[in-house]
Amino acid sequence: MLGVRLQGTLSRLKAYSTTALGGEVRYECVVGSQSVPLTPGSQLRIIPEGGIVCQHCQRPTRKSYQQGYCYPCFTRLAACDLCVLKPEQCHYAEGTCREPAWGEQHCMVPHWVYLANSTGVKVGITRKSQGILRWMDQGAVAALPVFEVSSRYYSGLIEVAMAEYVPDKTQWRALLRGAPAAVDLLAVRDELLQRCAATLSALDLRFPGGRLRMDSPVCHFEYPVQKYPEKIKALSLDNHNTVEGELWGIKGQYLLLSTGVFNVRNFSAYQVTLEVF
Repeated sequence: MLGVRLQGTLSRLKAYSTTALGGEVRYECVVGSQSVPLTPGSQLRIIPEGGIVCQHCQRPTRKSYQQGYCYPCFTRLAACDLCVLKPEQCHYAEGTCREPAWGEQHCMVPHWVYLANSTGVKVGITRKSQGILRWMDQGAVAALPVFEVSSRYYSGLIEVAMAEYVPDKTQWRALLRGAPAAVDLLAVRDELLQRCAATLSALDLRFPGGRLRMDSPVCHFEYPVQKYPEKIKALSLDNHNTVEGELWGIKGQYLLLSTGVFNVRNFSAYQVTLEVF
């Protein structure tokens, strides 16, 4: 698509897979209520218009907190609580959740514990409703759901147990240097289940009937990347910087440009003009 110009609030990239088990990943950049498909080889320009709008209350803010919130919302909303990043610290049962209704909708629902290969094997969790969107969002080339559990808290406890043996973080610079080495996720899963058997049994006593072993196949993903950068230079919209260059590829929430790499999610809620040509 040539000569596209959109104005509005920048949102995270939309990702689509060509099959139910992954396949080729395609992306759209969302600005306001419109979006445009992104194709490697096109020229792209993102011009900051000097404003940030809180994604919750829609009020202007000078600074974005936790990827798109104003400071009052950041301090008030359950979506910005520390337990979102560390679900094993969930305090809903203590009656101190910032927004119990939000917790019931987002945390007290089925979650998956999974293994993924993005920069090597990692363990992670996601709401069941997110499905493979989570894996595309983090740029995983392969992913395997291991358990379905009854709550985010429960999934976080399992993640902590497995994280003693495999990482629970993605190394973003390594993600953008190329594809990781192939890993047998099924074999890694079986080894982890043996190592964590005692912890899993103890958790079963705390949450009877709350854990389901999944026997799903491995999902595989191919990202639209023509070329990886030799040096990783992070681009920013702050200080009125314009982000522009030839689009070499897209992986996760990153645009790989001839001038550097741009994490779209980090600048959600920024007011921009997007040009694709």
